Amino acid sequence: MSSHFVLLRVRLAGRRPKPAADGTIPLGWLIAQWPEGEAEPVKYWISNLPADIPAKDPVRLAKARWRIEHDYRELKTTLGLGRFEGRSFTGRHRHVTLVTAAHLFLTEQWRNPKAPARA
Repeated sequence: MSSHFVLLRVRLAGRRPKPAADGTIPLGWLIAQWPEGEAEPVKYWISNLPADIPAKDPVRLAKARWRIEHDYRELKTTLGLGRFEGRSFTGRHRHVTLVTAAHLFLTEQWRNPKAPARA
Protein backbone atom coordinates (compact mmCIF):
# COMPACT_ATOMS: atom_id res chain seq x y z
CA MET A 1 0.00 0.00 0.00
CA SER A 2 1.37 3.40 -0.90
CA SER A 3 0.37 6.86 0.19
CA HIS A 4 0.85 10.46 -0.75
CA PHE A 5 1.84 12.95 1.91
CA VAL A 6 0.79 16.59 2.03
CA LEU A 7 2.87 19.08 4.02
CA LEU A 8 1.53 22.56 4.77
CA ARG A 9 2.86 25.38 6.93
CA VAL A 10 0.05 26.48 9.27
CA ARG A 11 -0.45 28.75 12.27
CA LEU A 12 -1.37 26.68 15.26
CA ALA A 13 -4.66 27.66 16.84
CA GLY A 14 -5.59 27.37 20.45
CA ARG A 15 -6.75 29.28 23.47
CA ARG A 16 -3.30 30.63 24.21
CA PRO A 17 -0.83 30.09 21.38
CA LYS A 18 2.69 30.84 22.58
CA PRO A 19 4.08 33.78 20.59
CA ALA A 20 7.67 33.92 19.39
CA ALA A 21 10.16 36.47 20.73
CA ASP A 22 9.03 39.02 18.13
CA GLY A 23 5.36 38.63 19.14
CA THR A 24 4.22 36.61 16.12
CA ILE A 25 2.57 33.22 16.38
CA PRO A 26 5.01 30.73 14.87
CA LEU A 27 4.16 28.44 11.99
CA GLY A 28 4.09 24.67 12.30
CA TRP A 29 3.80 21.79 9.89
CA LEU A 30 0.52 20.02 9.14
CA ILE A 31 1.36 16.60 7.71
CA ALA A 32 -1.41 14.52 6.15
CA GLN A 33 -1.21 10.96 4.84
CA TRP A 34 -3.43 10.28 1.84
CA PRO A 35 -3.46 6.60 0.79
CA GLU A 36 -4.12 5.77 -2.84
CA GLY A 37 -7.78 5.00 -3.45
CA GLU A 38 -9.02 7.04 -0.47
CA ALA A 39 -11.28 10.05 -0.96
CA GLU A 40 -9.42 12.15 1.62
CA PRO A 41 -6.41 12.01 3.96
CA VAL A 42 -6.73 9.49 6.79
CA LYS A 43 -3.95 10.47 9.24
CA TYR A 44 -2.74 13.88 10.38
CA TRP A 45 0.22 15.12 12.39
CA ILE A 46 1.25 18.55 13.69
CA SER A 47 4.95 19.33 13.99
CA ASN A 48 7.11 22.22 15.12
CA LEU A 49 10.07 21.24 12.92
CA PRO A 50 11.91 24.12 11.22
CA ALA A 51 10.65 25.51 7.91
CA ASP A 52 13.80 24.60 5.96
CA ILE A 53 13.69 20.88 6.75
CA PRO A 54 13.52 18.54 3.70
CA ALA A 55 10.01 17.16 3.11
CA LYS A 56 11.16 13.56 3.52
CA ASP A 57 12.18 14.12 7.16
CA PRO A 58 8.72 14.95 8.62
CA VAL A 59 7.25 12.06 6.61
CA ARG A 60 9.91 9.67 7.94
CA LEU A 61 9.30 10.82 11.51
CA ALA A 62 5.52 10.51 11.14
CA LYS A 63 5.89 6.96 9.84
CA ALA A 64 8.25 6.09 12.72
CA ARG A 65 5.43 6.64 15.19
CA TRP A 66 4.04 3.18 14.43
CA ARG A 67 7.32 1.57 15.48
CA ILE A 68 7.50 3.62 18.67
CA GLU A 69 3.96 2.63 19.66
CA HIS A 70 4.68 -1.02 18.84
CA ASP A 71 7.82 -1.06 20.99
CA TYR A 72 6.08 0.66 23.90
CA ARG A 73 3.22 -1.85 23.75
CA GLU A 74 5.78 -4.69 23.74
CA LEU A 75 7.59 -3.17 26.73
CA LYS A 76 4.34 -2.97 28.70
CA THR A 77 2.67 -6.26 27.76
CA THR A 78 5.38 -8.77 26.89
CA LEU A 79 8.24 -7.53 29.05
CA GLY A 80 6.26 -6.24 32.04
CA LEU A 81 7.17 -2.57 32.19
CA GLY A 82 3.89 -1.76 33.95
CA ARG A 83 3.99 -4.66 36.42
CA PHE A 84 6.32 -3.20 39.06
CA GLU A 85 4.63 -3.22 42.46
CA GLY A 86 7.46 -2.02 44.68
CA ARG A 87 7.60 1.25 46.53
CA SER A 88 11.15 2.50 46.15
CA PHE A 89 12.69 4.61 43.42
CA THR A 90 15.71 2.30 43.37
CA GLY A 91 13.53 -0.75 42.81
CA ARG A 92 11.55 0.98 40.08
CA HIS A 93 14.79 2.11 38.42
CA ARG A 94 16.19 -1.44 38.47
CA HIS A 95 12.96 -2.83 37.05
CA VAL A 96 12.91 -0.32 34.17
CA THR A 97 16.61 -0.98 33.50
CA LEU A 98 16.08 -4.75 33.27
CA VAL A 99 13.01 -4.38 31.06
CA THR A 100 14.93 -2.03 28.76
CA ALA A 101 17.87 -4.46 28.60
CA ALA A 102 15.50 -7.31 27.71
CA HIS A 103 13.93 -5.17 24.99
CA LEU A 104 17.37 -4.34 23.57
CA PHE A 105 18.26 -8.05 23.53
CA LEU A 106 15.04 -9.02 21.75
CA THR A 107 15.43 -6.20 19.22
CA GLU A 108 19.00 -7.28 18.44
CA GLN A 109 17.87 -10.88 18.03
CA TRP A 110 15.12 -9.78 15.67
CA ARG A 111 17.42 -7.57 13.59
CA ASN A 112 20.37 -10.01 13.43
CA PRO A 113 19.14 -13.60 13.66
CA LYS A 114 21.96 -16.16 14.00
CA ALA A 115 20.01 -19.02 12.46
CA PRO A 116 17.18 -19.12 9.94
CA ALA A 117 13.71 -19.16 11.44
CA ARG A 118 11.97 -22.52 11.63
CA ALA A 119 8.99 -23.07 9.37
